[in-house]
Amino acid sequence: MITIQRLILFACFLCVLSACHPNQPVKDSQLALMKTTDPNALITDKNKNHSRVKEIEKDVNSFPELYDVAVIKGKKDILVVYKVKHLHRFGMKKIEKKVNKMLEKKYPKENFTVSSDYKIFLEAVRLEEKMKSPKFSHQQAEKRFKEIVKMTENIK
Repeated sequence: MITIQRLILFACFLCVLSACHPNQPVKDSQLALMKTTDPNALITDKNKNHSRVKEIEKDVNSFPELYDVAVIKGKKDILVVYKVKHLHRFGMKKIEKKVNKMLEKKYPKENFTVSSDYKIFLEAVRLEEKMKSPKFSHQQAEKRFKEIVKMTENIK
Protein backbone atom coordinates (compact mmCIF):
# COMPACT_ATOMS: atom_id res chain seq x y z
CA MET A 1 0.00 0.00 0.00
CA ILE A 2 2.78 2.41 0.90
CA THR A 3 4.57 1.72 -2.38
CA ILE A 4 1.47 2.58 -4.41
CA GLN A 5 1.13 5.91 -2.53
CA ARG A 6 4.78 6.68 -3.16
CA LEU A 7 4.37 5.82 -6.82
CA ILE A 8 1.36 8.15 -7.14
CA LEU A 9 3.21 10.89 -5.27
CA PHE A 10 6.25 10.46 -7.53
CA ALA A 11 4.03 10.65 -10.67
CA CYS A 12 2.40 13.85 -9.39
CA PHE A 13 5.82 15.32 -8.66
CA LEU A 14 6.98 14.55 -12.23
CA CYS A 15 3.85 16.17 -13.67
CA VAL A 16 4.50 19.35 -11.71
CA LEU A 17 8.13 19.48 -12.76
CA SER A 18 7.35 18.89 -16.42
CA ALA A 19 4.81 21.75 -16.40
CA CYS A 20 7.49 24.23 -15.26
CA HIS A 21 9.70 24.01 -18.33
CA PRO A 22 12.38 26.75 -18.09
CA ASN A 23 12.79 27.22 -21.86
CA GLN A 24 9.22 28.29 -22.56
CA PRO A 25 9.19 31.59 -24.44
CA VAL A 26 7.52 34.35 -22.43
CA LYS A 27 6.48 37.61 -24.01
CA ASP A 28 7.50 40.86 -22.33
CA SER A 29 3.85 41.90 -22.18
CA GLN A 30 3.11 38.92 -19.92
CA LEU A 31 5.75 40.06 -17.44
CA ALA A 32 5.41 43.83 -17.88
CA LEU A 33 3.56 44.37 -14.62
CA MET A 34 5.84 42.17 -12.53
CA LYS A 35 9.32 43.18 -13.61
CA THR A 36 11.28 45.80 -15.50
CA THR A 37 10.87 45.13 -19.22
CA ASP A 38 12.86 48.14 -20.49
CA PRO A 39 11.05 48.38 -23.84
CA ASN A 40 12.78 49.98 -26.79
CA ALA A 41 11.82 53.46 -27.94
CA LEU A 42 9.58 53.15 -31.01
CA ILE A 43 8.60 55.21 -34.01
CA THR A 44 5.47 54.28 -35.96
CA ASP A 45 6.72 56.15 -39.06
CA LYS A 46 9.70 54.35 -40.59
CA ASN A 47 11.16 57.52 -42.16
CA LYS A 48 11.66 59.43 -38.89
CA ASN A 49 14.88 59.86 -36.94
CA HIS A 50 15.19 57.52 -33.96
CA SER A 51 17.75 59.58 -31.99
CA ARG A 52 15.22 62.13 -30.67
CA VAL A 53 13.04 59.39 -29.21
CA LYS A 54 16.05 57.70 -27.57
CA GLU A 55 17.04 61.08 -26.06
CA ILE A 56 13.53 61.57 -24.64
CA GLU A 57 13.60 58.07 -23.16
CA LYS A 58 16.98 58.78 -21.53
CA ASP A 59 15.71 62.08 -20.07
CA VAL A 60 12.61 60.48 -18.55
CA ASN A 61 14.67 57.54 -17.26
CA SER A 62 16.82 60.03 -15.33
CA PHE A 63 14.03 60.58 -12.79
CA PRO A 64 14.90 58.54 -9.69
CA GLU A 65 11.23 57.81 -8.94
CA LEU A 66 10.76 55.89 -12.20
CA TYR A 67 12.01 52.44 -13.10
CA ASP A 68 10.59 51.50 -16.48
CA VAL A 69 9.96 53.88 -19.38
CA ALA A 70 8.43 53.35 -22.82
CA VAL A 71 8.44 56.08 -25.47
CA ILE A 72 6.53 55.81 -28.74
CA LYS A 73 6.55 58.51 -31.40
CA GLY A 74 3.66 58.68 -33.80
CA LYS A 75 3.20 61.09 -36.70
CA LYS A 76 1.99 63.94 -34.47
CA ASP A 77 2.25 62.85 -30.84
CA ILE A 78 4.80 61.25 -28.55
CA LEU A 79 3.53 58.84 -25.91
CA VAL A 80 5.62 58.58 -22.73
CA VAL A 81 4.55 55.88 -20.27
CA TYR A 82 6.42 54.83 -17.17
CA LYS A 83 6.18 52.84 -13.98
CA VAL A 84 6.68 54.55 -10.62
CA LYS A 85 8.69 52.92 -7.85
CA HIS A 86 6.47 51.59 -5.10
CA LEU A 87 7.49 54.03 -2.37
CA HIS A 88 6.82 57.01 -4.65
CA ARG A 89 3.30 56.00 -5.74
CA PHE A 90 1.66 58.51 -3.36
CA GLY A 91 3.22 61.37 -5.31
CA MET A 92 2.25 60.19 -8.79
CA LYS A 93 0.49 63.44 -9.75
CA LYS A 94 3.57 65.47 -8.75
CA ILE A 95 5.83 63.13 -10.69
CA GLU A 96 3.61 63.38 -13.78
CA LYS A 97 3.68 67.19 -13.57
CA LYS A 98 7.48 67.15 -13.20
CA VAL A 99 7.89 64.87 -16.20
CA ASN A 100 5.48 66.97 -18.28
CA LYS A 101 7.21 70.20 -17.32
CA MET A 102 10.66 68.85 -18.17
CA LEU A 103 9.52 67.47 -21.53
CA GLU A 104 7.70 70.66 -22.56
CA LYS A 105 10.66 72.80 -21.53
CA LYS A 106 13.28 70.67 -23.29
CA TYR A 107 11.20 69.78 -26.38
CA PRO A 108 8.78 72.70 -26.92
CA LYS A 109 7.84 71.74 -30.49
CA GLU A 110 6.67 68.24 -29.56
CA ASN A 111 3.19 67.21 -28.42
CA PHE A 112 3.44 64.79 -25.45
CA THR A 113 0.99 62.42 -23.85
CA VAL A 114 2.34 61.29 -20.48
CA SER A 115 0.89 58.45 -18.40
CA SER A 116 1.83 56.27 -15.46
CA ASP A 117 -1.11 53.92 -15.94
CA TYR A 118 -0.16 50.22 -16.01
CA LYS A 119 -2.72 49.40 -18.69
CA ILE A 120 -1.26 52.01 -21.03
CA PHE A 121 2.25 50.74 -20.29
CA LEU A 122 1.15 47.20 -21.07
CA GLU A 123 -0.43 48.32 -24.36
CA ALA A 124 2.80 50.12 -25.31
CA VAL A 125 4.80 46.94 -24.68
CA ARG A 126 2.32 44.93 -26.74
CA LEU A 127 2.64 47.43 -29.59
CA GLU A 128 6.42 47.02 -29.47
CA GLU A 129 6.02 43.24 -29.73
CA LYS A 130 3.64 43.57 -32.69
CA MET A 131 5.98 45.96 -34.49
CA LYS A 132 8.71 43.30 -34.44
CA SER A 133 6.58 41.24 -36.80
CA PRO A 134 7.15 41.95 -40.51
CA LYS A 135 3.41 41.43 -41.10
CA PHE A 136 2.54 44.43 -38.89
CA SER A 137 2.61 47.52 -41.13
CA HIS A 138 3.48 51.08 -40.12
CA GLN A 139 -0.13 52.10 -40.86
CA GLN A 140 -1.38 49.48 -38.41
CA ALA A 141 1.17 50.67 -35.86
CA GLU A 142 0.06 54.30 -36.23
CA LYS A 143 -3.60 53.27 -35.90
CA ARG A 144 -2.88 51.27 -32.74
CA PHE A 145 -0.76 54.14 -31.40
CA LYS A 146 -3.71 56.54 -31.81
CA GLU A 147 -5.97 54.08 -29.98
CA ILE A 148 -3.53 53.92 -27.06
CA VAL A 149 -3.29 57.74 -26.90
CA LYS A 150 -7.09 57.90 -26.92
CA MET A 151 -7.15 55.42 -24.01
CA THR A 152 -5.02 57.82 -21.95
CA GLU A 153 -7.55 60.57 -22.55
CA ASN A 154 -10.39 58.31 -21.41
CA ILE A 155 -8.58 57.37 -18.20
CA LYS A 156 -7.95 60.95 -17.07
